[in-house]
Amino acid sequence: MHISRPRSILLAGAVAVTLSATALPAAFAAPSSTAVISEVYGGGGNSGATLTHDFIELANAGSSAYGLSGFSVQYLPGTPSAGSLWQVSALTGSIAPGGRYLIAQAAGTGGTVALPTPDATGTVAMSATSGTVALVSGTTPLTCKTAADCAADTRIVDLVGYGSAVVREGSGPAAGASATASVARGASLADTDNNAADLAAGAPTPVNAAGQTSGGTEPGDGNPTEPGTVRVHDIQGTTRVSPLNGQSVTGVPGVVTGVRTTGSRGFWIQDTTPDGDARTSEGVFVYTGSTAPTVAVGDSVLVSGKVDEYYPSTTTQSITEITAPKVTVLSSGNALPAPVVLDAASVPDAYAPSAGGGSVDRLTLDPTAYALDLYESLEGARVQIADTRVTGATTAYNEVWVTVKPNENPTGRGGTLYSSYTDQNTGRIKVMSLDTTRPFPVANVGDELSGTTTGVMDYASFGGYNLQATELGTLTDHHLQREVTRKQRDKELAVATYNVENLDALDEQAKFDTLAAGVAVNLSSPDIVSLEEIQDDNGAVNDGTVGSEATLKRFTDAIVAAGGPQYAWRYIAPVDGKDGGEPGGNIRNVFLFNPERVEFVDRAGGDATTAVTAVKTKKGVALSASPGRITPTNDAWADSRKPLVGEFRFHGKPVFVIGNHFTSKGGDQPLHGRYQEPKRSSETKRVKQATEVNTFVKSLLAADKSAQVITLGDLNDFAFSPTMDALTDGQVLKPLITTLPAGEQYSYVYEGNSQTLDHILTSPGVLRFDYDVVHINAEFADQASDHDPQVVRVDVNAPK
Repeated sequence: MHISRPRSILLAGAVAVTLSATALPAAFAAPSSTAVISEVYGGGGNSGATLTHDFIELANAGSSAYGLSGFSVQYLPGTPSAGSLWQVSALTGSIAPGGRYLIAQAAGTGGTVALPTPDATGTVAMSATSGTVALVSGTTPLTCKTAADCAADTRIVDLVGYGSAVVREGSGPAAGASATASVARGASLADTDNNAADLAAGAPTPVNAAGQTSGGTEPGDGNPTEPGTVRVHDIQGTTRVSPLNGQSVTGVPGVVTGVRTTGSRGFWIQDTTPDGDARTSEGVFVYTGSTAPTVAVGDSVLVSGKVDEYYPSTTTQSITEITAPKVTVLSSGNALPAPVVLDAASVPDAYAPSAGGGSVDRLTLDPTAYALDLYESLEGARVQIADTRVTGATTAYNEVWVTVKPNENPTGRGGTLYSSYTDQNTGRIKVMSLDTTRPFPVANVGDELSGTTTGVMDYASFGGYNLQATELGTLTDHHLQREVTRKQRDKELAVATYNVENLDALDEQAKFDTLAAGVAVNLSSPDIVSLEEIQDDNGAVNDGTVGSEATLKRFTDAIVAAGGPQYAWRYIAPVDGKDGGEPGGNIRNVFLFNPERVEFVDRAGGDATTAVTAVKTKKGVALSASPGRITPTNDAWADSRKPLVGEFRFHGKPVFVIGNHFTSKGGDQPLHGRYQEPKRSSETKRVKQATEVNTFVKSLLAADKSAQVITLGDLNDFAFSPTMDALTDGQVLKPLITTLPAGEQYSYVYEGNSQTLDHILTSPGVLRFDYDVVHINAEFADQASDHDPQVVRVDVNAPK
């Protein structure tokens, strides 16, 4: 398996070798006296290099063979970031006593000398100057990213850090690695768990298990003029993982159907003689790395190289590729294979096969039963769609979501509603363009990509299967309008929620003005606005600033300029760095309120770490502090935004407002990923948070069962989720989104799905209300926030 390989041979990195079958010494504690990492070279193919490939060499200092069945080598950036992943290359066989074992890694664009025939082959693009190598039990990617954490991982048998690597053994990493120098142990293979002392720089000297030091053959050597025995459908196979994964292929024939010159460079070929098996795709991507492809659409080619399954991340499906290619162009200007038409009749209604939460990689494809299987069976092949409705607006990355099923869960404004974990919208597909010379259409939800759009089926970590268009349809603008809600009546208290997407005082004035118009005009100046994602006054600058006065001053002034009232505000500043969100931003919830219409009841005692409580009074219930925070030191809120509670008075009646921003869905497995059904790991924390808020609401109602409570904000979860079940437990809160017609129950658009993450809920004491989601952002390419605001208008004196 090849996970998230860097797309540059110059990326600094680390390599780990992973073992499963042999009892292991404590990592770093006992130097290995048997299998060790004897040499590491990351300069293969770099400028000035002689060798074409990076490599890792293992050695056996013991007196008996060292089995490698189930072992692997892994790679991590030399200075790992939060998103860095260990990359895995599987091993087989064994190391003879006193012998060597050679693992070839990625090729660069330079060099002239092949490695000796490798004993194993990976695709890791190692750094020439800085990285780490480790020997570990099993093939599961390591998670440690510091020397201390790796020292505590008992799977690690041996580890080598070189250059400036953060992860290393002993006092420092081995020095001197470069494009022309490896780091290697001496002839004695001494291992004292001190990389700086154990390894020295010198000319690379790769040796394989047969003792060869040269004369190997590389994947794809030669430029044949006759097709080999392997066809594209043999490479693709009948599952998601190629039966030839990791193997070299020679002279694979096909016609070039698409060329990508930016990002992950390469081109697609398709066999013009299909095998008749609907499960096996006839197309495949040829990855050229940092080298721009030199072929053109219509070229008939023979491709030699190595088959690889590239995983953009650990939870996504893979992309079958031919890497390190050598290409022979036989002729040009050839006709392209006819595309497969995707429409409501051809795309199944079921989304994905079930693997009980496990990987679907090895399941035989059933393209007539499951949409994901159909799309996988067309991976790399030409497809065509026609007259498709836009369900996700054009993004900053020139992507647009459309549906080939116009009658699949449509919203009233042209989107596709996501309403169940078990009922996915199978007609959604992301469209991108391979033509970088023409502007990409700027589309809103409900517009149409008219005529035919033709291209190749691809896969990416964000959004899954996508159509890389070579011919793009024409945009038909259906003139979607931004909504304006009605003004509240004098007797109605209007309370809104709005996620303003990391607003801070350093943002451009245009962002303030657009958000302000949303409040003053589109929301018709609510009496109370609960804001999410207000940052401190210098945003992501991490200098201890926690106040938001300048941010809120600019925002409220912009609201006045847009025709709204002069809002006052209340918030509780977080402890620096404790509330999650963008590092340094100190995100928090804030109440804006119009003092001409509603009174905020200030009551001292609220701070970042003190829990607000419900206090029973002769007149009902009051807050112990206003504003206050709900159980801010509870583990449910660790590294997350704490709920803000405020006590208001309107027309003589108390109203309690709880502003929320629950933890995000980050870390959940994607709908389109390799694990089916996908795990929603982030949900556990949101359920805990919802339980805390529910408990607090119950305490208010225990003191006064008629208390009017409005809970609102970005809950980062759906109306049908366990989070909502926990929040509404005991029927103490009613989710107002469920009171709307089904086609209107959304406030957010993600990957072409119209869905609800933002909510307003009311207690049983709120007897008469009018609720509205105001669509001004999520469906539009030009948006001030990715969330739509919503508002409830409450008659606080409604007769009981």
